[in-house]
Amino acid sequence: MNFVLPEIDLGAIAPQLWLTATAILVLMVQAFVPLVTSRSLALLSIIGSLLSLVATLGLWGQEAVLFSGMIALDTFSLFFNVVFLLGAILTVLISVEYLEREQIAHGEYFALVLFATVGMMIMAAGVDLIAIFIGLEILSLSLYVLAGFMRQVLRSNESAMKYFLLGAFATGFFLYGIALLYGATGSTNLDRIFLIAGERGGWGNVLVMGGMGLLLVGFGFKVASVPFHMWTPDVYEGAPTPISAFMSTAAKAGAFAAFVRVFLYSLPGLAASWAPLLAGMAVLSMVVGTLLALVQRRNIKRLLAYSSIVHVGYLLLGLLSGGTEGGASVLFYLLAYTFMQVGAFAVVVYLGGQGEDDLSLARFSGVAVRHPVAALAFSLFLLSLAGIPPTAGFVGKFYIFSAAIQAGHIGLAVVGVLTSVVSLYYYLGVIVFMYMRDPVDLPERRPSAALVTALALAVAGTVEMGLFPGSLLDLAQQSVASLLGS
Repeated sequence: MNFVLPEIDLGAIAPQLWLTATAILVLMVQAFVPLVTSRSLALLSIIGSLLSLVATLGLWGQEAVLFSGMIALDTFSLFFNVVFLLGAILTVLISVEYLEREQIAHGEYFALVLFATVGMMIMAAGVDLIAIFIGLEILSLSLYVLAGFMRQVLRSNESAMKYFLLGAFATGFFLYGIALLYGATGSTNLDRIFLIAGERGGWGNVLVMGGMGLLLVGFGFKVASVPFHMWTPDVYEGAPTPISAFMSTAAKAGAFAAFVRVFLYSLPGLAASWAPLLAGMAVLSMVVGTLLALVQRRNIKRLLAYSSIVHVGYLLLGLLSGGTEGGASVLFYLLAYTFMQVGAFAVVVYLGGQGEDDLSLARFSGVAVRHPVAALAFSLFLLSLAGIPPTAGFVGKFYIFSAAIQAGHIGLAVVGVLTSVVSLYYYLGVIVFMYMRDPVDLPERRPSAALVTALALAVAGTVEMGLFPGSLLDLAQQSVASLLGS
């Protein structure tokens, strides 16, 4: 038997190749270059990420199917590449000061961030469930290690173990869902599933429904939607703060990329079956996340974790709306959320102490007196997360709710608006602590150039997407249109 290897267009996978090569180079430099600093490794990681970003922009508008129909090069995957790379670059920038302060400056940290980003890219480009699963595992394995990177801190070890056990459990659901869909359709290719799934009756239809439901469970865990959210606050609290930011933005975007491709592209004919489940997850995420955030005062990272569950509800609402408008609102909001959420965590990195034993709201009392710029930036990010105009968060929520109303989900849109209004209470609560309470003694420190750069980029992105959203929304619509063929 002759085995013929498929022809591979290396240029089409240049973004992934640049990141992979950079990650390997970081590991080699760490191993063989004496006295190398974390700043040097961070700079190397950023250069590799920028080269990958340039390669992504250079491929814009091209379309191809690679690796025997496993991977697609299209505008949809390229848009997500930009989101992933921005998230990775911002994460690396806010990690430099944090790693030095916590004395955990190891090169494998940056390599794992890059490998995780490669996994996200594969998930976004996957047009076969096997490819999506491979990307998911690359992402997950990297995050399991990063979540417990502070090996000397018990809380970090506990969070990594919890994330690993629950993640492995969710992966089992995802794999079994793939198996059922394969049994029903005879293929793991999304195009084949699209053609066959809606035509099967009897036991074939039961298998399709079962597989679809199990995939929904797997995706629900990865995006941290209710009722699959239990791991989120503990893992976000115990993980290194930059990794908490990375998990809540870029990693979540990777899961949503696959979510959109599978359900809007491959299973739209079964929307009558999965839409009610998705609607329930969206409502529960918005309501339960809001209620949990309202009573959270112990830790600012837990507050941001609970609030991230609410934002997952908004994103699920956009996904439920379907079509070009609904899908584009998800893409736009994920990009906006990356800027404002990483920016908020960047301020937490700056104001946090070594070991982060105390990240309660009391620690932020009177911050505006000693650190006025940090307080102003944090206020901007929190107001954007709350959806106050003219920020990126307001525009993103406006497009999601508009898409939901156009799709006939008026009740869900009302729930979204109400939870967004209620969220003002816990976001403004942090701002009140910063501006209207007596200051506490915080160690005087100058932020690193990398952290200042990250904050500047996050502020610029949050403001720019709020004031001038048109061009980015057009790109998001083009990306979804290229996926759906509309």
